[in-house]
Amino acid sequence: MTEPFTVPDLLAGGWKNLDFQPFRDGIEIAHLLQGEPALAVLRYQPGAKVPRHAHVGAETVLVLEGSQTDERGTYGAGTLVVNTDGSDHDVISHDGCVVLVQWSKPIRFVED
Repeated sequence: MTEPFTVPDLLAGGWKNLDFQPFRDGIEIAHLLQGEPALAVLRYQPGAKVPRHAHVGAETVLVLEGSQTDERGTYGAGTLVVNTDGSDHDVISHDGCVVLVQWSKPIRFVED
């Protein structure tokens, strides 16, 4: 069983103290919880993309810094995005961003 934990001052940049690892080209990940659900902080470099993927369960994204864009819009710091079960999209961060993301189930890449 995983012990409860905290990430102090997450909204004020506390995410900078997390252990980031390579995830995709231009994107790093700091895993907070692995499994189902999964919880992580993603750090996008300017221009980084996640190709089209489908959500088998809900994905919840809180933009902490910068902005990210999909075909439905651009989401800046403080925006909560909920991608529901059965939805799909691709994501780009033109200027870079940091997001807190929770996946209830693993995503399925449609394109890679």
